[in-house]
Amino acid sequence: MNERVVIVGGASGIGLAAAVRLAATGRDVVVTGRTPERLERAVKQIGERGSAVAADARDPEAMRNLFAEVGPVDHVVINVSGRKGGGPFLSLSPDDLRRALDDKLIAHVVTAQAALPALRRDGSLTFVAAASANSAMAGVAGLAAVNGAIESMIPGLAVEFAPVRVNAVSPGVIDTEWWDGLGDDRQGTLDAFAAATTVGRVGAPAEVANAITYLIETGYATGTVLTVDGGVRLKPGAR
Repeated sequence: MNERVVIVGGASGIGLAAAVRLAATGRDVVVTGRTPERLERAVKQIGERGSAVAADARDPEAMRNLFAEVGPVDHVVINVSGRKGGGPFLSLSPDDLRRALDDKLIAHVVTAQAALPALRRDGSLTFVAAASANSAMAGVAGLAAVNGAIESMIPGLAVEFAPVRVNAVSPGVIDTEWWDGLGDDRQGTLDAFAAATTVGRVGAPAEVANAITYLIETGYATGTVLTVDGGVRLKPGAR
């Protein structure tokens, strides 16, 4: 298969899992991130079809330069995020919310704007949002605002950029290094989230990677937000 995929935020977690999955299908995969050392480790995991370019997704010039360097691409996956925006609403500071917006919403917008000129006419653009966008749970209002903004863009962008297909994956709680900042509370927190799902566990990065691959490979899917949350939205008291 002679296709090239760029995964922005592909050095770890969901992005890296998607890179491994897509490379296994015979596609060439370029991963980006801000840390060269992590990118180097990622390329080793992806294998011979993987390559990397360091760039900050929040920087418009850096992203324009990245796509100019990479050249024409068939598919782009945007999987960038930060660690701000969670916690009780009354303690959510304006600075933390602005940081959350910069690290995710703004980075997604900047990346999409830079990517579109490089995308093939019938290629695809896949955003990675989060199921917090539609979650009625205490402590996620800030995250819901950021991810809800991303998800709300998808139908309009699918019309505006047609025939480029625009979709999003909306993952629930996925066991990645994003949770490592909790320290000793990490496992307990994940166990609590697992209990709130109908499948009885949190997700694995490879499961979200499968959803991303589905959206890339299904040429009749556009304007879609694909939820992969273990059924947490279905369980009484979880919303």
